[in-house]
Amino acid sequence: MDQQHKVIPLLLLLFQVLLVASQTDSQDYSGLNSLTESWSYKPQNWVGPDPCGSGWDGIRCSNSRITQLRLPGLNLGGQLSSAIQSLSELDTLDLSYNTGLTGTVPQEIGNLKKLKSLSLVGCGFSGRIPDSIGSLKQLTFLALNSNNFSGTIPRSLGNLSNVDWLDLAENQLEGTIPVSDDQGRPGLDLLLKAHHFHMGSNKLTGTIPEKLFNSNMILEHVLFDHNQLEGGIPRSLSTVSTLEVVRFDKNGLTGGVPANLNKLGKLSEIYLSHNSLNGSLPDFSGMNSLTYVDLSDNDFNASDIPSWVTTLPGLTTVILGQNRLGGALNLSRYSSSLQLMNLEDNEITELDPENNSPTFELRLANNPLCRESGASERSYCKVPVPNPSFYSTPTNNCLPSPCGSDQVSSPNCKCAFPYSGLLISRALSFSNFSNASYYRELEQSLMDTFRNQSIPVDSVSLSNPFRNTIDNFELTLDVFPSQTDRFNTTGVLTIAFLLSNQIYKPPEFFSPYIFKGANYEYYGGEPKGSKSSSHVGVIVGAVVAVVVFVVLAFFAGMYALRQKRRARRSAELNPFANWEQNTNSGTAPQLKGARWFSFDDLRKYTSNFSETNTIGSGGYGKSSFARFIKEIFPLGSWLPSNGLQKSLCRVLLNLKLRSNFYQGSIIRISSVLWVSVLRRVNKCWCMSTFQMAL
Repeated sequence: MDQQHKVIPLLLLLFQVLLVASQTDSQDYSGLNSLTESWSYKPQNWVGPDPCGSGWDGIRCSNSRITQLRLPGLNLGGQLSSAIQSLSELDTLDLSYNTGLTGTVPQEIGNLKKLKSLSLVGCGFSGRIPDSIGSLKQLTFLALNSNNFSGTIPRSLGNLSNVDWLDLAENQLEGTIPVSDDQGRPGLDLLLKAHHFHMGSNKLTGTIPEKLFNSNMILEHVLFDHNQLEGGIPRSLSTVSTLEVVRFDKNGLTGGVPANLNKLGKLSEIYLSHNSLNGSLPDFSGMNSLTYVDLSDNDFNASDIPSWVTTLPGLTTVILGQNRLGGALNLSRYSSSLQLMNLEDNEITELDPENNSPTFELRLANNPLCRESGASERSYCKVPVPNPSFYSTPTNNCLPSPCGSDQVSSPNCKCAFPYSGLLISRALSFSNFSNASYYRELEQSLMDTFRNQSIPVDSVSLSNPFRNTIDNFELTLDVFPSQTDRFNTTGVLTIAFLLSNQIYKPPEFFSPYIFKGANYEYYGGEPKGSKSSSHVGVIVGAVVAVVVFVVLAFFAGMYALRQKRRARRSAELNPFANWEQNTNSGTAPQLKGARWFSFDDLRKYTSNFSETNTIGSGGYGKSSFARFIKEIFPLGSWLPSNGLQKSLCRVLLNLKLRSNFYQGSIIRISSVLWVSVLRRVNKCWCMSTFQMAL
């Protein structure tokens, strides 16, 4: 047992050496363990005590500190606990597309003072958005969309002075839009570096504050669609000269459209449909950047069709249905870029020229013009079938291969397990869904991005284009692996991260976009022919750690063996080591072997003949070695003049002394017997065998 206790410190020393050899800060490792200990479906290579040195999937480090946690699309399950604050050097946290991550986001997330990017897109988080996020002063990217967050938009978000992307869409947020006030409380109007306000598909109420916009802002996308907002469109909106996309559709807005909106020279898409706007139809003449206008389903005054509908040079789509527009529609001239003109449910009575067949899609159903006899057979009087496009990326001059279960044939006719998801445009600038050139441009931009990031992608496929229930344009995206039939964890993480953090930049007609990744269940190994992702330093560190372990284990074993031998030798030299020590036993103690005992030996082994050293017990009590000596030499008168100078007497070989214990002595021996067997020697008293049998 003593040897085991002595080996334990050596094992502890070995553990400390391995920790020193680790490339990961011990506090970060402990914090990561606490954060993820209850998570399910963690990456398979998360083993060992060194995330940084072992190249754990999704972990990036700098100077032994964990700085990035990139884990989108892994089907993780569990909760985001307060242990996240232990990773104090984090600058990037991305847990997107893990629908199994639920519960609330802890207030402690506000302690990550170095965080620059926080992406929790498409998870299952709920509860209130923590106020503490407002203390993340270095944050530039905040995406909390497509969750179940409730409560109000925290005022503290107004403190995020460096934020560029703010996406809170598709949640259950309610209450008013916060702006700064005279009491010093912050609001969204203070976000002067923001390019994106994405807050559609919530339950926001109240008005759009006039103070929300100002000329110091550089906003490009303002999306507040599908809420419960009331009041008018603020005139201050026109002061943000950088605006490109405005969506206020599907609210309860009233009043007129501010005339000064025509000052927004960069405005490309404007959605104001499904409100209760009134007054005159806005005049967008001169807004040559406009590509998409939807003012349908409002209460504008009855009027003729405005001239800008056919003259704006870049306009692809104009939707003015259900607006009491009347008179004649002049199609003698129109822009060549026009793809769709939807004037359904108005009061149009005439088409000029009557027999003109436009090159764009014209919709005039439920107008007086289409109620005339025989007019229902005209193409523009028929109610169109929604989403008529059935586009799917074609093959690249090859025949599709028959594939196994769950596998899909790629555009290059290779069977594989693609990484899939929905690629969604929130403000599409075209309407001709059957025009394949848009999809080909989108496919090429995706492939260019993947190649620039050195991601092993063979090809991409787009399919099933349609407008969803919130008027966003969706496409199914399949990304196929290269050199193998499936992606490894690193491949999926990299693709998902590029899309969740808006690193991929689509063509202008598809911006702004979001991606919703599906769970990937076909993880494989490294692609054929690829090299290990571990760097030389990691390999060297691992080898050193193994060598240190082996050497220390060898010395620990040698030390333990030596101690064991020493203990055995010591036991052999101790004549009393094998005496029975049970004081309740009446068995006679047995001395193992015969040997010489010097006087010093006896004094040593009996603690100077102390009576506390019991050598036996019986029915008459206990006896010590000291009392045994006194019994043999009661007066000491016949001892040598110099006492026991060298050694005691030699007892007759094989003498067996048997007697019962008497009170006060362990052995009673006849003096006659002892006189006959003891002989006096001047220099020593010796014995060959000192065996006692009781």
